[in-house]
Amino acid sequence: MSEDAQDLGITESKSHKPGEWYAEVVQKADLADYAPMGGFIVTKPRGYALWEGIQDALDGWFKETGVDNAYFPMFIPESFLEREKDIVEGFDPEVAWVTQGGHDELEERLAVRPTSESIIAPFMADWIRSHRDLPMRLNQWCSVVRWEATETKPFFRTKEFLWQEGHTAHATDGEAWEEVWTRLDQYARVLEEVLAVPVLRGKKPDHDKFPGAETTTCVEALMPDGKSVQSATSHHLGQSFAEAFDITFADEDEDEQTAFTTSWGLSWRALGAMIMTHSDDQGLVLPPTIAPTQVVIVPIWQADTKDAVLDYSEGIAADLEAAGFSVELDDRDERNPGFKFNEHELNGVPLRLEIGPNEVDDEEVTLVHRPDSEQTVADRDGIVDAVDAHLDEIFEKLYDAAATNLDENVREAHSPEEILGTIGRHGGYVKTPWCGDEACETVIKDEIAAEIVMQPVDEQGGDSAGEPVRPDADATCGVCDEPADEIAYFAKSY
Repeated sequence: MSEDAQDLGITESKSHKPGEWYAEVVQKADLADYAPMGGFIVTKPRGYALWEGIQDALDGWFKETGVDNAYFPMFIPESFLEREKDIVEGFDPEVAWVTQGGHDELEERLAVRPTSESIIAPFMADWIRSHRDLPMRLNQWCSVVRWEATETKPFFRTKEFLWQEGHTAHATDGEAWEEVWTRLDQYARVLEEVLAVPVLRGKKPDHDKFPGAETTTCVEALMPDGKSVQSATSHHLGQSFAEAFDITFADEDEDEQTAFTTSWGLSWRALGAMIMTHSDDQGLVLPPTIAPTQVVIVPIWQADTKDAVLDYSEGIAADLEAAGFSVELDDRDERNPGFKFNEHELNGVPLRLEIGPNEVDDEEVTLVHRPDSEQTVADRDGIVDAVDAHLDEIFEKLYDAAATNLDENVREAHSPEEILGTIGRHGGYVKTPWCGDEACETVIKDEIAAEIVMQPVDEQGGDSAGEPVRPDADATCGVCDEPADEIAYFAKSY
């Protein structure tokens, strides 16, 4: 094997060393590299293209539901941040501060935004005068900085990360709740319909909600190693930020009212969840819905068949491109077919078309699925429909495998020993009645680094908070055995 071919291989195993395997996939599939400053990464063009795929989907859905994009400064004056005390307390350990500009000391420290409520809310207060200005829905695509002292894991844990953050103001509590559920539904949709990652929807326990929020709702995705990923959050902020920043409006009777606000965000952690969920020991696996290249055509020729094979391949590539597919014709002379196969598998191209002299003679095409190397033959005349059908089948394979993993890894437990033992043996989610006391979470967290990642909520949608899913009337807490009227999902998490 040549040195170049060896470089293509993934040397770590997903099942035995998932952390090292993941980092190797991200680098060898050319998605990202490590920056010289600890905790930061460089997002390479192929990695950024995946982020653009999420942007394209979400941005369109946001605009269809009344959201306008804007941009606010990345620096937030300390006095602005301090106007909402929970934000200060919640983010203070992770805030990066600018104290000098050029050669001059700044009169006031500037926070590098950890989140933007404190810089957006004052402008909402200036721009909103009347009920006619509501609802106001703003979103920005940007990066934020949270100075966490954790090991760098591209797309999962970095000090700077890309995300979108939406911020809205409403006349009534019900309208704000409707906004919360709309965004949570859109986040679940992008995970499930674009990234092929099934999710659980619910809310965070009160002690783990966003600083300053009344309620934090979330979507959680289960990884193959049994850990959960918080993939997006949508926060009902009530009136706390509106009161802190004086977001008021004149109602129809010209009486002054305080607005209700929300904020909601999804970061590139969703990309990390997708990579971890689908990829394998051969490299990256991508759903066709987000893959920068959906189809690669690999012509296989000898000297006397080269022209015929290339002409045939070029015609197929043209037909597929005209039909709207993203296609690469890999006609490199300096690489043999085996090398090309390995390279495109490493890079996660969902569907490979192999075309040699036999395919030309028989007017056929050989199709190979990336996830499992399933191979079929299709007629040349129906190649556009065949590719369309096979890409759909590949998506379904990826989603179904992830859904099976999720379904098989939600278990119940009714004592601390059962919770600890189940997570220790199997990972995944452990569902248990809960009394609502944070101390009961601490008992589990101290033993096995698992926490309450989600609480299920019924009747999501509409203009209400939704009813929490309740255990049986006589249920007792799975940790302390006191009466319980809540349900908690424990899991280890990224």
